Amino acid sequence: MASHTDTTQSGAPAVGRRPFSSATGHVISREARLVGGILARSDVVGRHLPELVRYPERLAREDFYTLAYPLMYLSRRMEDRLLELFKKGYVKGTVTDSWGNEAAAVGMTMPLRPGLDVVSIWHRDLLGHLLLGSAPYDLFCQYMANAESPTHAREGNCHHGDASRRRFPMMSHLGKMLSLVVGGTWAARRRGEHAFGLAVLGDGASSTGEFHEAVNLASVQKSPVIFLVENNHYSFSTPTSKQYNCRHLSDRARGYGILGYTIDGLDAWEVYTTICDVMDAMEATKLPVIVECMTLRLNGHAAYDKNEYVPAEQQRRWREQDPVPAARRQLIETCGMAESVAASIEEAVEEEINEALNRAMAVGRPDPSRNGAAVFAPARPPKVKPYKSPAVKNGEAVGRALDYLLENNPNAFLMGLDVGRYGSAFKTCKGLFDRHGPERVIDMPVCESAQVGFALGASQIGLRPIMEFQFADFSTEVGSQLGMNSSTWYYRAGMPAPMLFRLPCGGGVTMGAFHSGEFEGLWSRFPGLKLLYPATAQETFEALTAGFYDPNPCIVFEHKQLYWSRSGEIDFDGDLEAVWRPRRYSEGADLTVAAFGAMVHECLAAAQRTPHSIEIWNPFVLQPLDIGPILESVAKTGRLLVVQESGETQGLGDRIVSLVCREAFAALKAPPRLIAAPNMPIPFAPELEAAHRPGAQRIEAAINTMLAEN
Repeated sequence: MASHTDTTQSGAPAVGRRPFSSATGHVISREARLVGGILARSDVVGRHLPELVRYPERLAREDFYTLAYPLMYLSRRMEDRLLELFKKGYVKGTVTDSWGNEAAAVGMTMPLRPGLDVVSIWHRDLLGHLLLGSAPYDLFCQYMANAESPTHAREGNCHHGDASRRRFPMMSHLGKMLSLVVGGTWAARRRGEHAFGLAVLGDGASSTGEFHEAVNLASVQKSPVIFLVENNHYSFSTPTSKQYNCRHLSDRARGYGILGYTIDGLDAWEVYTTICDVMDAMEATKLPVIVECMTLRLNGHAAYDKNEYVPAEQQRRWREQDPVPAARRQLIETCGMAESVAASIEEAVEEEINEALNRAMAVGRPDPSRNGAAVFAPARPPKVKPYKSPAVKNGEAVGRALDYLLENNPNAFLMGLDVGRYGSAFKTCKGLFDRHGPERVIDMPVCESAQVGFALGASQIGLRPIMEFQFADFSTEVGSQLGMNSSTWYYRAGMPAPMLFRLPCGGGVTMGAFHSGEFEGLWSRFPGLKLLYPATAQETFEALTAGFYDPNPCIVFEHKQLYWSRSGEIDFDGDLEAVWRPRRYSEGADLTVAAFGAMVHECLAAAQRTPHSIEIWNPFVLQPLDIGPILESVAKTGRLLVVQESGETQGLGDRIVSLVCREAFAALKAPPRLIAAPNMPIPFAPELEAAHRPGAQRIEAAINTMLAEN
């Protein structure tokens, strides 16, 4: 299939095709090619591959097929065995095989440099995993979910990788892995590394919003990523005629000002040379490229799918185009390999598979007692520079903290909407662009989900992202990327994901239903995220600093009403470990009050208007929640009032009430009470909003009522 090319808006030249001879390609001796490089099973098809020729060096055609065919055959035969094991109940979940995709997989990953290039490959790329460092034994253990599974049996059979070597484990939410590769590649380039990215997706994933977000972001940020579309004509059972209406998916490249190609994904050599040519071009332009590989899916979507929706005649024609026997013919007819040598290679592959499978079958089942609750990476906070400042407003405390972090951490960068020269929507970032420059204070396109993926990818390459959501309400755009991918990263991939997310939140500034939410209740439901909600300037500085230095994704809620209405001194001694604790504002013997954000100040105002002895707490760290000090307070007072601005079922107050009832029921003198907003959208008009949000008068009335109860 002839490639089709576009020219970028910047006038970048189209990638050319050029043949490679022994003089220009990497030469492998016939002995090494036919025997030493192939039959040494533990080297070629096991974990420790030989020194393969990687970009920028290239293989000549015959040398390429000498290495490619054994790997393609290995992939096919391994998946034969996996399907057998699935039918017998040894493989868990299901099997999504690569039949028809082996040529694309070997061609796209052969040039890549493991540990340098940033990669996310797909569930039909088993061969890609083998080329990038996985061994057959590891993959058998992964599919059987046994005690030596690379993911400790915590993840599904195709959801694996090696994040420490920049091969990111996939998630099933289509399109979501693309932005991670964009961020990781951008970060590697920023560190001075000549890295490229390979982000693989299917034709179905090209219909998702994240595909657009990621490609556009890569183009804007000049992140040299190959977006490789494995177009096998069906997304599960949905044909491509129901997925898109353009001639080629690569046609979309023009809209992003980049190059696009559609190539024959059944021709391993064409895929290989295209990828090498594209990497040459990206080195010059730093722009991403879309490569559409037209491949086949010779079986159903997965082991349970009989493929009945594909016409029988079409299936027959596709089987005649099977890339594995086609590569074997190239090896014999083009490369001159004897049939007997090809057969001996296949025999060696079978022996390798049997050896790996026999070892894997002997491994026991995982021990549930060892799974633990390892959702958070261990935190060992460093001692950092103290910081003092006289009375500053909460919004100024945000800017001081960000400046402090950027000044003292060269790997830190701030990203978000309008955070650059404009200084962010609430001016909390004012001056940072001028002090730290556009490489570290980065205005982003409107693509919150891809921004989070970008940050996650960058965090794996050693950078420390700080992302501002313009409003907390917009964090609902990133449920999958933050709540499922980032939050579970350490649990699934075993790598810390240090990222700081800032959420300007809350009402009181008459912005209506789409700009006034808090969402602490929503984000507290995702294991693996840490949440902090400060109420004072000191707490704001401490929360941002502690969240930044933590090795886990941290969310800091910044109440907008407090930005410019509250002020206080900052006196930070540099002890990060001491930050992670609930905050008490007043001691009392009659009633314990727990509140978040702006409600802390409403509670303090209410307490001053009542003669009772009130103890007021802000949990501050909402996840992982330390309920101990509040339980101790309730044991003393016998009463609990929780105040939140969110609706009754939307906030975290019900969680605190539940824990107190469970852990301190005997100490209660009266039922705990929750004051919250109504379960309805936040109204716009000032009069309606004021009635909607809990205030000091309502809190005072509740205090008096509770203390009258016995």
